[in-house]
Amino acid sequence: MSIFTPTNQIRLTNVAVVRMKKAGKRFEIACYKNKVMSWRSGAEKDLDEVLQTNTVFVNVSKGQVAKKDDLLNAFGTDDLTEICRQILAKGELQVSDKERQSQLEQMFRDIATIVAEKCVNPETKRPYTVSLIERAMKDIHFSVKANKSTKQQALEVIKQLKESIQIQRAHMRLRLVLPAKDGKRLKEKLRTLIKTIESEEFDDQLEMVCLIDPGCFRDIDELIRCETKGKGTLEVLSLKDVEEGDEKLE
Repeated sequence: MSIFTPTNQIRLTNVAVVRMKKAGKRFEIACYKNKVMSWRSGAEKDLDEVLQTNTVFVNVSKGQVAKKDDLLNAFGTDDLTEICRQILAKGELQVSDKERQSQLEQMFRDIATIVAEKCVNPETKRPYTVSLIERAMKDIHFSVKANKSTKQQALEVIKQLKESIQIQRAHMRLRLVLPAKDGKRLKEKLRTLIKTIESEEFDDQLEMVCLIDPGCFRDIDELIRCETKGKGTLEVLSLKDVEEGDEKLE
């Protein structure tokens, strides 16, 4: 005996559901797990990588597809891709309590990492560690919002932390001096870690003044110490403020 699946039913497995209520009706889309947050943070740009199908459902788990008239009434269009985009942007991601907790913990760590990469202690002119930023975030009882990007929340954290610790959003201005042989060999590697080169002289040695994100300081310091066997030097000259609105978090 064959079993027929009704034409308005589609079965999907291993799915993350995003739900939205509009015009008195419930609409759901089926997404790949872990991809919804990537889309919302801007890390994932390809909609096909996020959606399992661009079908709009009334109930994903039962495979019930939304009627065209209901979609037109609620969204003013029957363009499924456009409707999926709207639900993806404004809908509520359906996850179990355990999944939600795990997701929030990961976002908390990601926010702390972004803050540590972009900020310094203005007294010592040195970056903070991620674990210290995490502790400071717990001290101010910062609560992660699952529907906001980690970059947006990192900017909020920096503002709030200024009330409790010495923290400044800044680039570090460094002077690097390397023997000519090492300078030639390491120049390209260093360029990948540097934001802006302000001056560069290359005679019997390479001398460079540059701006970096604080998160790159340890990598540059280690590169110069290890690769030049202690012959290269690294000096922190000053901090250059990043004004609010002057630069978005990249």
